[in-house]
Amino acid sequence: MPRSVESPRVVSIADLRSLARGRLPRVVFDYLDGGAEGEFTLRDNCNAFEDVTFRPRHAVAVPTCELRTRVLGCELSFPVVLAPVGYSRLMHPEGEVAAARAAGVAGIAYTLSTISGHRLEDVKSASSGPVFYQLYLMGGRGAAEGAIQRARSSGLSALVVTIDTVVAGMRERDFRNGMKELLGGNALAKLPFLPQFLARPAWLAGFLMDGGVPKLPNVVIPGQGPLALIDVAAALSSAAVTWEDLRWIREAWSGPIVIKGVLTADDARRALDEGASAIVVSNHGGRQLDGVPASLRVLPEIVAAVNGRAEVLMDGGIRRGSDVVKAICLGARAVLIGRAYAYGLAAAGQAGVARALNILRTDVERTLKLLGCASIGALDGSYVQMHTR
Repeated sequence: MPRSVESPRVVSIADLRSLARGRLPRVVFDYLDGGAEGEFTLRDNCNAFEDVTFRPRHAVAVPTCELRTRVLGCELSFPVVLAPVGYSRLMHPEGEVAAARAAGVAGIAYTLSTISGHRLEDVKSASSGPVFYQLYLMGGRGAAEGAIQRARSSGLSALVVTIDTVVAGMRERDFRNGMKELLGGNALAKLPFLPQFLARPAWLAGFLMDGGVPKLPNVVIPGQGPLALIDVAAALSSAAVTWEDLRWIREAWSGPIVIKGVLTADDARRALDEGASAIVVSNHGGRQLDGVPASLRVLPEIVAAVNGRAEVLMDGGIRRGSDVVKAICLGARAVLIGRAYAYGLAAAGQAGVARALNILRTDVERTLKLLGCASIGALDGSYVQMHTR
């Protein structure tokens, strides 16, 4: 592992965030780091964990802890799944391939975003663990069906259908920093934003050697080819997933379907009616509708509504292993992490992702021992107390 991500320089996810900020141009870092509008939900995703405190069992010897769990029939070495992170190839040339490889080495699952710069076949080949595919209907039903077929043929384990992107959220940092100009073809429009790229020569060299802005190799429009990355915003605006779409998706995909973006009991029950094997309690990392509650705050409501009929996962605000444990205590089977590993990817590629996972796994084990709990499976609500503001 590179010294740049070893202890004592890196001992927390926050340290990886600092390294990512120092390596990436502002526009790319803020794409990764930012949220929608005033970023209330982005902040509350993290703040919510501060409102949950532990109730440990002391004077209990726990020499070893069992961290393994199963998600959708896949065994995970600890209850973490890498969430889909779009534009990963802008953060590091190896992007999704590096993240998937690190996940496989760590014994956990990786979820590939539709908005990815590497072919899903290459990402699957890179990982020794399970790989899920997160589906947007970009490019229309024909493109989506083609991706589903490729995912099935490549042996991907589950389909993750995101339901909270009727349009892209208003991410003000992206507008201020020139994300549209970066991805566009107008060289003149890029000029005002050039200083931030020139200030990060290592990133710029890697970006240019990687061929610049990539196309989306997993969104292949029949008769046209791969969708250009610059067309993503327009494509999302006409790619909303409805409950009716779940029916033909189920016909095209025979494996487990995960519904991601659930924040109410009503939507959880509807997802079950449509055959979901798992539900992800998620507000898209605070990147869509600002002002919705933190995922952790609504997790108990969703768990109660599901009542054991499907697996419940959650994402949003996970920065420490203790956050993972709190989510498990409140009923999640496992958590998805996005920014927590993407900071590592941006900082040092595969090694950075591996360091992020090592930090979280070590934190989870330490937290269990300090709680006096010998296994992930033994965690329940008696180990925590929720406080209201």
